[in-house]
Amino acid sequence: MKKIATFLLFTSVMINHAQGLLNAAETTFTRQDTLRGSITKERAWWDLKYYHLDIKVNPSDSTIIGSNTIRYQVLQENMVMQIDLQKPMAITKVIQDGKQLSYKREGNAYFITLSAPQIAGKTKEIVVFYNGKPKVAVNPPWDGGITWKKDKYGNPFVASSCQGLGASVWWPNKDHMYDEVEEGMMISVNVPGNLTEVSNGRLLRIQKQKDGTKTFHWIVKNPINNYGVNINIGDYVSFSEKYKGEKGNLDCTYYALRNNLDKAKKQFQEVPKMLKAFEYWFGPYPFYEDSYKLVEVPYLGMEHQSSVTYGNQYKNGYLGRDLSGTGWGLKFDFIIVHESGHEWFANNITYKDIADMWIHESFTNYSESLFLEYYFGKEAGYTYVRGIRKNIENDKPIIGHYDVNNEGSSDMYYKGANMLHTLRQVVSDDEKWRNILRGLNATFYHQTVTTQQIEHYLSEKTGRDLSSFFNQYLRDTQIPTLEYFFKNKQLEYRWTNSVPHFNLPIKVYLNNTTMILEPSNEWKSITIDTINPEFEVDTNFYITSKNTTK
Repeated sequence: MKKIATFLLFTSVMINHAQGLLNAAETTFTRQDTLRGSITKERAWWDLKYYHLDIKVNPSDSTIIGSNTIRYQVLQENMVMQIDLQKPMAITKVIQDGKQLSYKREGNAYFITLSAPQIAGKTKEIVVFYNGKPKVAVNPPWDGGITWKKDKYGNPFVASSCQGLGASVWWPNKDHMYDEVEEGMMISVNVPGNLTEVSNGRLLRIQKQKDGTKTFHWIVKNPINNYGVNINIGDYVSFSEKYKGEKGNLDCTYYALRNNLDKAKKQFQEVPKMLKAFEYWFGPYPFYEDSYKLVEVPYLGMEHQSSVTYGNQYKNGYLGRDLSGTGWGLKFDFIIVHESGHEWFANNITYKDIADMWIHESFTNYSESLFLEYYFGKEAGYTYVRGIRKNIENDKPIIGHYDVNNEGSSDMYYKGANMLHTLRQVVSDDEKWRNILRGLNATFYHQTVTTQQIEHYLSEKTGRDLSSFFNQYLRDTQIPTLEYFFKNKQLEYRWTNSVPHFNLPIKVYLNNTTMILEPSNEWKSITIDTINPEFEVDTNFYITSKNTTK
């Protein structure tokens, strides 16, 4: 598994408040949710090291058949291992040390009984054989699985997408985000001979088979999360370039359907621009060893590690639309920028539990405004991130329920971005803020993390206790309101619509003079020069304000 950094717990107020909010939601979970979302005892005793996924994909009948070799280190003695594979796929055989093992199935979880002694500290392997027709993606990438399509010439056009649902929808693995292969992965995919297959990492070789098919062998050298593993199959053509980045030359390879090559050569020129902006803000691209690829697929796109998928119709914006309503959203290709941003926040820094999915989506949604700021100036980025507030619903907390594979509100995108934008205003030092973002990717390099770790890091680096700040924006649905009134030559102010002990400094303009107020849940006051001054709250803070002067 990735090293899971030691984290500090925050105050009991934060924990109790968060637990109360989560328990308040009357949501029913099943044992299958627990088996999928928790670190069961059948998972906890072994540490994942390496996969070799070796499969044959048959577009003609939408089947997959093959095996996954799983290398692991024994942490403590146990004789039962949990491996996950979702119906209607089925495991057909499990081998260790040349011997066939017995197993039982409970829904999507297989419990394999090992026969050889599992001695702590030893490294072992099992080979899991399987086959079947994987779930067809209904609305990829949100409701994922395998997408079986054809291009305009009738060639198969196939791709996987499975975040949330889980990679076990199409291949057997240890399907929990806390543990990743430390030693990388081999992906071998056999496809019809007229097609090209693209997966993660670097292409090691293409093997021509006697039956006319081809097997593409890909090698991944870095840790990789399960949902980041992908297959993409089509009548692809490719072109490549080298990006001169912070760690040297980064190999960039682009795969497009044959009839879209000219469009791709034009639209994908944004990739080096993206890399330049994000290396500035976040630090070096995290996977130089595995290269960067952008691959056309028959759905919108996804952040598959070193194999980012693209289906934005070669348009700027989000399928040609500006999600911010400001005009700035049409200055870049949303899928190239957003999904590639996940290489830093999702693939480099990865949530341990999907309840903390905001770590992926809030930072990456915020990265869109940073891309704009890098090329068009600060006000462009600021205008964009304020503009996407119109998409915030405040329907439920951003953090989901833990240990049951449950993500929180989709507000993790737009509200999460504005939470980070607000925090930047608190820091009020652009270079310090940039160093904080770069430091995140260095401190948690190739790690799975928790919300508490990220909160602690940001509190430490900003020099502020941010526990109530994160309680407000991650664990509550209220928008904090700055309530104020003027009386004689006094300005009275406080926070309402907020969590207990909410602590957020706020920038205001009083008669065109900038001031920083430190409101609390109790009334505070300051003396001012005039009775009825002009008063304005900086709109870069995601709050509301209310003048109650009578």
